[in-house]
Order: sequence, then C-alpha cells, then structure tokens
Amino acid sequence: MSADSTAVTTPSPAGTAGAPPGAGRHLGLALFVIAAAQLMVVLDGTITNIALPSIQTALEVSDANLAWIVNSYALAFGGLLLLGGRAGDLFGRRRMFQLGIAVFTLASLLGGLAPNEGLLIGARILQGVGAAVAAPSALSLIATTFPEGKPRNKAMGVYAAMAGIGATVGLLLGGVLTDVLDWRWVFFVNIPIGLAVLAGTRTLVEAERHPGRLDLPGTVTGTGGLIALVYGITRGGEHGWTDSLTLSCFAVAAVLLSAFLLIQSRTAHPMMPLRLFRDRNRSGSFATMLFIGAGMMATFYFLTLYMQLILGYSAVKTGFANLPFSLGMGVAAALSAKLVTRLAPRLIAGPGLLVAAGGMFWFATLTPDSSYTGHLMPAMFVTALGLGMGFVPMTLGAVSGVDHQETGIASALLNTAQQIGGALGLAVLATISTSAANDRLPDAAASFYRGVATKDHGLVAEAADALTHGYTLAFVGAGVMFLAGLAVTALAINARKQETAEGAAPIHMG
Repeated sequence: MSADSTAVTTPSPAGTAGAPPGAGRHLGLALFVIAAAQLMVVLDGTITNIALPSIQTALEVSDANLAWIVNSYALAFGGLLLLGGRAGDLFGRRRMFQLGIAVFTLASLLGGLAPNEGLLIGARILQGVGAAVAAPSALSLIATTFPEGKPRNKAMGVYAAMAGIGATVGLLLGGVLTDVLDWRWVFFVNIPIGLAVLAGTRTLVEAERHPGRLDLPGTVTGTGGLIALVYGITRGGEHGWTDSLTLSCFAVAAVLLSAFLLIQSRTAHPMMPLRLFRDRNRSGSFATMLFIGAGMMATFYFLTLYMQLILGYSAVKTGFANLPFSLGMGVAAALSAKLVTRLAPRLIAGPGLLVAAGGMFWFATLTPDSSYTGHLMPAMFVTALGLGMGFVPMTLGAVSGVDHQETGIASALLNTAQQIGGALGLAVLATISTSAANDRLPDAAASFYRGVATKDHGLVAEAADALTHGYTLAFVGAGVMFLAGLAVTALAINARKQETAEGAAPIHMG
C-alpha cells in the first residue's frame, strides 16, 4: 500500500530533460518496471496471509506471534512511508526506487530461507523498509518518465490497476505457491520480479531533487512509538495487562508518540506536516481510513485461519474463496467513483461503512459447520461492497483543497493511516480472539494441532469450537471499528460533492 509522499514533479510538455538516450522508445519497458514493482509491493500485503497456517505449523509459531508476521511488514511500511518519500526528494527518486527494490528483494530471499519465526519477522520488517523506500518513488517516476497526455494517463491507469488487483493476485498466488510448492515460495516469488525490475530501471527518468533534510528524529520516535504500542497490546493479551513489560511498553509508546508530535510541530522539515490536519474533512478522512484499515486487515487474517483450520480448505481453495471480496470491492469502487461528483462524501462512505459493519456481524454468526455458499460468500460480498463505497470519497477527502505540491503528502498520509490502522487493529483483535479462545479451551490452537496429529477427533472438535468463538469475537470487533469510522464520517466530514483531485495516489484495497 503505497503513495507518493511528496510532491510529484511534472516535467514540462516540451520533453524530458535528463532522460536516458532512447528513453522515449522504451516507455513500454518503463511501464512494466513500475507496474511490476507496484504489484510486488501490494501483493505482499496479502500473499503471506494464505500461507499463515503452513508457516505456523512449520516454524511452530505461537498464536500471539503469528499476527506479527503480518504486522511487522505493515508497521515498517506504514511507519517509514513518509520518510521514504522524503528520501526520494533529497537523493533522487530513481536511486531510492532502485535501493528500495533491492532491499525488498533481498528481504524476500531471507524470508524464504528463514529457519525460525524470529528471522522471518525480521525479514518481514526489512521487506517493509524496502517497500517504504521504493513505493513513494513509483508515482513520481511516472510523471518524469512519461510525456503528458495519453502516455502518462495510460501509465497512471496501469499503476492504479496494479493497486486494485494486487490483493486478489496475492490471495490466489499465495494459495497456489503454498499448495503446489511450499510456503517459502510466497517470498521466493519476489526474487525474479525484483531482479527484472532492477534490470529495467535504466528506462526511468530521474525526478528533480528538492532541498531539505530527513526528519530522522521524527522517524525514530514515530515508528518506535507505534512498535511499542502494538507490542504492548499483543503482550498484554498473552501475559496480562498488569505485566511489568506490558506497562513499560505502553509508557514508552506514550513518551515516544508525544515526542513525535512535538518534533513535528517544531521542525522545519516535518515527516508529517501537522498543518494538513487543520481541515476537518481531511482529518476525518485520515481517521476514517485508520478504522477501515483496522477492520479490513483483521478480516483477511481471521477468515484465512477460519477457512483453512476450521473448514479444512487448502491454500488454493482459500485463495479462490476470497474472490467475492475483490468482486464486491470492484463493483462498489466503480459506483462510488461516479457518485462522488453528485453526492456529499459522507452520504456515500457512511452507508458503505454501515453495510460493511453488517457484513462483519454476519461473519460473527459463523460456526464450525457454516457453509461457504450460504454464509461466507454472501457475507464477503456484502462487506466488500460496503468497504468499496468508502475508499473513493475518503481518498478525495484527503487531498481536496490541498496545495498541488502537497497532494502527494496528503495521499501518503491516507495510505499510512490505512497501514498503521491495520497493524493496530490486528494487534487488538488478535489479542481478543486468542484470549477468548483460550478462555474456552486452554492453548486452543496448540490443542487443535495436537488433536490433528494424534487423530483425536474429539479434541479437534473442541478446539475448533474454541477457535471459532475467538474468530467471531474478532469479527464483532472489526464491525465496531467500521461503526467508529461511520461515526467519524458523520461528525467530522461535512464537505459537499467533490471533484476528482489530480495527483492523488490510489489507495490499495487489500
């Protein structure tokens, strides 16, 4: 999930100064390079979800730590996204794009080779760092590589399409690779793509550099505070909320996040310009996207576990079973894109979030014997339909009224809100789910795997019931988060109908 976190420098129609010789004849290759990089980064947000049960079994990952395989990537990506965009401003977009893709590719290799959960989580963090460095530059490189008019419009369309289909491709490809080969191939698949992208970067035209400096204190305090907060939430569910280390994490998070806000208010080159939050509609869009990200990431996570562990779906079947999500999201996004010029944003996003919450509460009625066609499939479509209605108005609300040179920052902040919201939401809901399951049956996940290994069908059934109970409470929590987003939309967003804002990066719906 990415966005350009700084202003996109658009070359004059006269040409592309600084373009490599013959760049105009290699626009097709340049488009492939940017599209492949975008697909790789977005795809990695969902491809790992399908492999989670296999990873948990192979590396003996605890229920509490399993969420970190997803959250470590989201935190690093979301926490460093704005810094990555600023680094591109200062040191060159193409150079940072190359560095980010190289780091991402290396991290994918390390993830595929990881012998234990600690090294795998470390590789996921490194992947997030690479993505945060590379992703903000992709949009800017479109503006500097492709001439204005049809070529650039086509490139932007392909870029946005990669954002839209990345989640679906990740789910399907993750299933195929896990079943046919091994879970490690959900990481290894990035290596040939990354090498191909690196080989083709010579076709990209470097963007103009801007003066300034990196906000390293802001990066350290902001990202460190979020990590401490998420770890505190996760540890609290496992060791108790009065545990000394849990309380220490919350204290560290409070200090670091307070310092982050203080730094952003005083530094000349803030990573997160606080002035962008002065507009109530923009702030409301950021807050709403935080709640949307929180509920949506948890939905993918728990549905994957439910389908593979409780229903016994293979990884491939799980990937295909998620297709109603993509269908519903696509239909709703297309519809809301037409409605935004006719209706106020809250009249589109508000009902959408209400429908999405309804879908979550529908999921909350799942049992170990629920059917796909009668229960899962319609609930998926309804949830996705509601979420799709929220993305477009929130994206436009984030960039509406922003100076042209800051549309990239505003768009990046919206993507950051989605990523950080997803990490925080998953930490909270995974804690709730694990605690509820273990209250019903101690060490429910371990009991389930033990029952499968010993063919103790009674223990498997008891554990499946406990795990499903935990998942359904997580779905209730996700529904509450969507309702919180609805409340923010209703109270904070009062804009009238909007026009499409040029320069807004797409939000990745997955």
